[in-house]
Amino acid sequence: MTDRGEVIAIEPDPLAPYAIAPGWRVGDLLFLSGQAAIDEQGRIVGAGDFEAQVAQTFANIDRVLAAGDSSRERIVKVTIYLTDMGNFPAMVEARKRYFAPPWPADTIVEVSALALPELMVEIDVIAVAG
Repeated sequence: MTDRGEVIAIEPDPLAPYAIAPGWRVGDLLFLSGQAAIDEQGRIVGAGDFEAQVAQTFANIDRVLAAGDSSRERIVKVTIYLTDMGNFPAMVEARKRYFAPPWPADTIVEVSALALPELMVEIDVIAVAG
């Protein structure tokens, strides 16, 4: 615990080689680092398969939220980064599968690239702990 909050720890931590915390708990809020289709051993999941990448990304979000004493139902804000806005319709459908009303606030943007060239989607979230 620091004066800015508490790091959310997971083990194994696939983000550790990149000097990135999985997330932070500050008061009753959790701020997760961007999650992507990287498994617990740091391997890319679903290269070229948008649906597989979304599924792994949400599995990673769930894992970090659980470590921070929260869950997907407590997410209040989502930022979604797509490398191809052609996947926007599939992302809307994924939002309907992975979230339920009341929907979290959302921003979706297209980016020219993510940290690793095989990644097609990255999602960061803010959630309420507890």
